[in-house]
Amino acid sequence: MNYDVVIGLEVHVQVATATKLFCGCPNRYGEEPNTLVCPVCMGYPGVLPVPNEAAIRRTILAGLVCNCEITRLSKFDRKSYFYPDMPKNFQISQYELPLCLKGSVDIGGKGFSGDELPSKAISMTRIHLEEDVGKLTHLQFFSGVDYNRAGVPLMEIVSEPDMASADEAYAYLTALKQAMEYARISNCDMEKGQMRCDVNISLKPAGSDEFGAKIEIKNLNSLKAVHRSLEYEIERQAGILDSGGTLEQSTRGWNDDAGETYLLRRKESAHDYRYFPEPDLMPIQVSDEMLAEIRSAVPETPAARRQRCEEEYGIPAYDANVLTLEKDCADYFERCVAAGGPAKTISNWIMVELLRELSQSDTAIADCPVSPENLAALIGLIDKNVINGKIAKTVFVEMFKTGADPAAIVKEKGLEQVTDSSEITRFVQEAVAANPGPVQEFRSGKEQALNFLVGQVMKLSRGKANPQMAAQGLKDEIERFG
Repeated sequence: MNYDVVIGLEVHVQVATATKLFCGCPNRYGEEPNTLVCPVCMGYPGVLPVPNEAAIRRTILAGLVCNCEITRLSKFDRKSYFYPDMPKNFQISQYELPLCLKGSVDIGGKGFSGDELPSKAISMTRIHLEEDVGKLTHLQFFSGVDYNRAGVPLMEIVSEPDMASADEAYAYLTALKQAMEYARISNCDMEKGQMRCDVNISLKPAGSDEFGAKIEIKNLNSLKAVHRSLEYEIERQAGILDSGGTLEQSTRGWNDDAGETYLLRRKESAHDYRYFPEPDLMPIQVSDEMLAEIRSAVPETPAARRQRCEEEYGIPAYDANVLTLEKDCADYFERCVAAGGPAKTISNWIMVELLRELSQSDTAIADCPVSPENLAALIGLIDKNVINGKIAKTVFVEMFKTGADPAAIVKEKGLEQVTDSSEITRFVQEAVAANPGPVQEFRSGKEQALNFLVGQVMKLSRGKANPQMAAQGLKDEIERFG
């Protein structure tokens, strides 16, 4: 039987602020467990929360980036539940009056599987602000809890069930992640828990108006895990329905090593969290002036920047897409061009040499030791025939190791290109004399033999000969004795 797939996502995104949502503890990752805590985020009796204005403003900015309606009067609520990662036994969240309502994110282009996705707007229900909880670590004989994360500002972004495939869910998450990073709302590092995702999925007979049982997959911590879990779950649910079985509402986990979901609990009805207005916090009023100020900070969207890079710099759509996946990468590219580098050449160097070195060293482009100005200067040395392309790659590796200026590396290591015609003639004559076979092949019309001979000249010159001069010199030499 054919089925329609119905997918909705609940995405939790930590807001990048200096301090937590209701106290002055640092909002920082990687510290020793339970060292970034205080009586407020630990829920001690007699303490009062104080809202972080920066977190509220950035949540409103997230709403504007996602085309949301901004609620002019909002409030916090208490969400009551008992779990070891929540020290207060309630969570300050938003329920009836969230900061942002409705909204949408556009998707399209190539999906995770490589198939072309049609352009589509994925609608949002709401974006609300709440405090994060602690982190549980389960070991062999006991579990530990780290409350450093408790109280960190966390946005919950709830989509409508508008996605119909794993590819669409992946594209939505990718677009959402890009939007949050471009606006500097969050770093969205999923390995650090700064972006986490719960997936709701159901299957129904094709064309039916009645939804099937909703299955939730909890705490997915990578884009790839979201895609894989959805593909697995679609196949699992379809198999049960095809065999005449029934599905019931439940919550499942994802085992990434096994590549399968597993049952956590069966859910007969929604949880009763006993929401009520937070008595220690006043409602939030968003004035015209505040909204206008935040609206003025809405950045250029990734899609707009892709298009601008194509039009302004004349680079292909593929290049523009790669370069604008991350805002820091797009900024790096534009700084290189501003420093005088040719746009397409800069694009090639970033996509091939720079991204490879960054990946191998696990370095973010924001921390790249090669400045945009130095990369532009390196390309300038090639254009001026100071070095050739092969030597430039050697210089680049040294630049990445040391952060040094390319001209200084070239001078220190004696890597200047040989352009003296008499020197090149000497290398050419040696190469011709030592390789009579390839010389004869070139005379017989085999053009590829010339590439071999150029390689021999480059070897003799330790890579420093000008390749174009070497090729022309070889042709002249072979013709002269032809």
